Amino acid sequence: MHIQKHRLVGPIIGALAVGTIIAAGAFTTHSTAVEYTDFSRVVTPTAPAYRAAVQPASDAPVKEFRIPVVDKTITIADGVTYTGWTFGGTVPGPTIRVHQGDLVKIRVVNEGKIPHSIDFHAARIPWNVAYRSINPGDSISFQFVPHTPGAFLVHCGTPPVTLHIMQGMYLPIIVDPKGGWPDKADKEFVLVQSEYYAQPADSNGPEGPDWDAVMHKQATYVVFNGRAFQYKEHPLDVTVGDHVRLFVVNAGPNYASAFHIVGDIFDRVYPDGDTDHPLRGIQTWSVPPGSGAVFETTFAKGESGVGEYPFVTHAFTDADKGATGLIKVSPVQSGVAVAK
Repeated sequence: MHIQKHRLVGPIIGALAVGTIIAAGAFTTHSTAVEYTDFSRVVTPTAPAYRAAVQPASDAPVKEFRIPVVDKTITIADGVTYTGWTFGGTVPGPTIRVHQGDLVKIRVVNEGKIPHSIDFHAARIPWNVAYRSINPGDSISFQFVPHTPGAFLVHCGTPPVTLHIMQGMYLPIIVDPKGGWPDKADKEFVLVQSEYYAQPADSNGPEGPDWDAVMHKQATYVVFNGRAFQYKEHPLDVTVGDHVRLFVVNAGPNYASAFHIVGDIFDRVYPDGDTDHPLRGIQTWSVPPGSGAVFETTFAKGESGVGEYPFVTHAFTDADKGATGLIKVSPVQSGVAVAK
């Protein structure tokens, strides 16, 4: 384990203007040994919807990530903006993907106005050293080797933790098994469920946090990937016959996610890091706050083939608050997927 703490001197070189979006990979550099990603420059697209599709991890055995903490006005539902705190300028923050056994190097830079921290559920590392709060203008660096595969939560752990999570300070990390998942996926997506507890601002500006509502567990919105209902208008696109893998992480801070696809049954669910013993034939599986699970299904012709399939939390009062989306399965013609 290696820990460093830094004080930033002067402006951050190459920082982007607020609202700038650069395609993923534009500022990722790698060799056969080391891959470096700066999430101040590699920003997950959020328009027209947060990009849920994920790509495989590279083969680089060392992966280094720079994660900025950024105050940002975000959209949490149609026509509703919110004053958020973010990792990398989006809610959720960017998806980190590594292999079991990789060396993962992290540098968190606090560009916000108050102290923040970071907590990797995929790491085994002393909390009081790596996850301590850093002041505005400071940064902290540490490294770890993930030994357990799965879908894990990363979040700010600065007290009150509830406030920092409800403000948007979380992201997913996927740890692929050293030899890969047992079955090849044609499409992979990440979905992070979370809640907002919002109240109108005094003026016509963005909404802000409602502490009384979160203490009484009365969410305003329950969402996938930071915005209510976004995947109803902009479905996740797959092709008939595709084997689909979904990495589902629950940031909370309060509600469980009873993850379900209407009109389908999961072939396999990996609720933990044991890839040798998946659960099979699962209709709904609950992911508690602070956890994640891996879901697999095949949209086979003649079964769950061409059509639309809602994905929800089966706690329908939460689904009605925004935790609902669609998977759109398109046909194949002459071996080529129909244009969407």
